[in-house]
Amino acid sequence: MAHHGGCTTVHKWLLRLYHHGGGVRVTIDSEWDLVIAHPPCTDLAVSGARWFPEKQRDFRQQKSCVFFMQMMLNSAKRVAVENPIGIMSNCYRKPDQIIQPYEYGDPHRKATCLWLKNLPPLVPTKIVEPEIVAYTRNDGRITTFDVDYIASGKDRAKKRSKTYHGIALAMAEQWGVK
Repeated sequence: MAHHGGCTTVHKWLLRLYHHGGGVRVTIDSEWDLVIAHPPCTDLAVSGARWFPEKQRDFRQQKSCVFFMQMMLNSAKRVAVENPIGIMSNCYRKPDQIIQPYEYGDPHRKATCLWLKNLPPLVPTKIVEPEIVAYTRNDGRITTFDVDYIASGKDRAKKRSKTYHGIALAMAEQWGVK
């Protein structure tokens, strides 16, 4: 069900979950009961703050803000927009909830913000201990990171942007068609 950069949707007449992964601008104004959007965070997340001036100069950040807002303000009765901690807390408003994968059975730490419209906050389903890697900095201070955060290689961005299974399952079970 989860897909980053796309949109997870449940149409009012469907009795099962339908995943729409792409071309969301074409379908967003359809008559949906539930939209769970995962807009790209590349230009919005604080993890990329050092590149913000460049992203503002070439309007990537502004375009990403507009796309985020299109997801949030669409005509669906119920909406959840997911993104990491970033500029939308200032450009739009604070999120309704900040969740962690380890609250839903996945042993990872990744603060994920949820902006909600006519949806209750997600209830944690299975709290587990996150897998953390400790790193001693040059000044002697210890910093901790999630295993996926420090992953390197060509799949690093994909690993860091994924929606964890436990969170996706909680969204489906708690917000989906019953």
